[in-house]
Amino acid sequence: MTKAKPFKPGLRLQDRALRSLIWVLLCLPYAWRVRLCGWLLGRVIGPLAGYDRRVRENLAKILPDLPEAEVRRLSRAVPNNAGRTLIEMYSGEELIERAMKHPLSGPGLAELDKAIAARRPVIVVSGHIGNHDAGRAALIRRGYPFGGLYRPMMNPYFNEHYVAAISRLGTPLFPRDKRGMAGMIRFLRGGGMLGLLIDQHMGHGARLSFFGHDAMTALSAAEMAIKYDALLIPIYAIRLENGLDFRIVVESPIPRGTPEAMTQALNDNLEALVRQHLDQWLWIHRRWKT
Repeated sequence: MTKAKPFKPGLRLQDRALRSLIWVLLCLPYAWRVRLCGWLLGRVIGPLAGYDRRVRENLAKILPDLPEAEVRRLSRAVPNNAGRTLIEMYSGEELIERAMKHPLSGPGLAELDKAIAARRPVIVVSGHIGNHDAGRAALIRRGYPFGGLYRPMMNPYFNEHYVAAISRLGTPLFPRDKRGMAGMIRFLRGGGMLGLLIDQHMGHGARLSFFGHDAMTALSAAEMAIKYDALLIPIYAIRLENGLDFRIVVESPIPRGTPEAMTQALNDNLEALVRQHLDQWLWIHRRWKT
């Protein structure tokens, strides 16, 4: 008999509060809900949670010469983008429709299509910029065999709700556990595309450079690309000026080399894009932990 999991009232209350907020937002027209959720994160929840302070701390470390007016703008705009991304993830077909409005573009598109035609494994690397789920949804809807790796939520009650939402944008999805990793490898070896995010602190990663500072970075994307002869290619979904639509950019593939050199190239590629869209990257994250 399976042992029942202990009831945790604090996490259950958090789950109910989040589900209620999402339900209310989903009752609104798409454009209203996206803008409102962005405003709530940028102007209400973000300051209460200390997100604006964390944005300021990261900017002071990485871009200390930014004018104060720009720092103030980013301290609101960054959580605003995070709020938009959150409710977009729960919007299913409406997000997919927005993600499909513009064709794929970028210098790596021909190489990507060539790999797919040859059933060669592809590892797509992205970051917390724009809305990476929009990119995944757009590729799946266009017929690309795209699978994603996700980290289960710390709140087990809310995790079921979260997994259902990201599954509506497309499958397969693989959790970061032993069973999920085994399924992910089978999918990749069968000629699938696997999506990974590279811009979070990884305690057991390599000490590489990001914005000129040491950043512990996972080498797993490059290591798998070498092991399974997979195309390693960065793809991003950049939010357009209207705040609702996206441009899906397929960058040039990363040349074969050592895992460290390939991963540094991924960091450099993402850094160049972040510099163009400072307000769309997740400066809330503690990327440069010592």
